[in-house]
Amino acid sequence: MKARFLISLFILVACTTMYSQAQTKVELIASIQHYQDSLDTDFRNPELSPLTEIDFKNFKGLDFYPIDLDYYIKAKFVRTPNEPPFAMPTTTPREEPAMYEKYGEVHFTLNGESVELPVYQSHSLREEPEWENYLFLPFKDATNGKLTYGGGRYLELWMDGADTIIVDFNKAYNPYCAFNIKYSCPIVPKENRMNIAIYAGEKNFIGEDLGY
Repeated sequence: MKARFLISLFILVACTTMYSQAQTKVELIASIQHYQDSLDTDFRNPELSPLTEIDFKNFKGLDFYPIDLDYYIKAKFVRTPNEPPFAMPTTTPREEPAMYEKYGEVHFTLNGESVELPVYQSHSLREEPEWENYLFLPFKDATNGKLTYGGGRYLELWMDGADTIIVDFNKAYNPYCAFNIKYSCPIVPKENRMNIAIYAGEKNFIGEDLGY
């Protein structure tokens, strides 16, 4: 009787653990979907959308890869203090250049490849309380110019003081200059260019009037 009880208890704990893990995945996917949907909603809002007038009229929605949790990565975060500030080059000249500094590096393995990418902190955003933990990760990968925007994509990261940080490529998005040439966007630094393909996040946008 005691042995049967212990076996039943073990099965109950195992099933509860599996259910909890399944719920976590479901909630994570729902969170990613919500993020992607919020981007799409902004593009449908004429007051927020970066689309040209012609593209806005023909807009059918942003195109994303299917959500893949293999691209949801808990990366090692390495702080790089005392880095000099610099003006990150942009696609068009700016009267006031955007000042950044390399804040740290993320290290992870993806598809059998070791990856190390610099992450940056905006000098203007860090002065605002709600953005003080925000880091900017621009990147290029092997899909650019084919399946994704040729100029690369962006990721938002949020630090919490730990030595790890979540890098979720499912939330990778195109810069506004992918949709409209009037926008000035940071150019991805050469140090942030990967040889591997990232089949996650936002795909290329085909503009009706610009042809990119």
